[in-house]
Amino acid sequence: MPDTRLTVTLSGEGVDDARVVVRALERAFGAPDGLPSDEKAAVHMATFTGEARADGPPMDPGRLSAPVAVTVQGAPGAVRRASDTLARAFTTRDAGAASGDQERQLLLEP
Repeated sequence: MPDTRLTVTLSGEGVDDARVVVRALERAFGAPDGLPSDEKAAVHMATFTGEARADGPPMDPGRLSAPVAVTVQGAPGAVRRASDTLARAFTTRDAGAASGDQERQLLLEP
């Protein structure tokens, strides 16, 4: 699995908050395979497989309307980078990690 591949699972208030989180990761991972779009879904997913954009100040992805539970899975470097990126963009609490360093669970707060 390349170091840039990352799968993100999001659950929370709705599709708009899921899109905000995905946008926050785009600078670090490039465009995802698609933005969350099913407004009736309780859980949303996005996969990033591209190259990161140029370094620079973080983009303002927008604000969350409610807490969002996020699970990031991928190569250890990608998981660390995603966690760091989300911590810079949102108020973040560590909600756990799987054995090893290929999965992390975070709670993002508005």
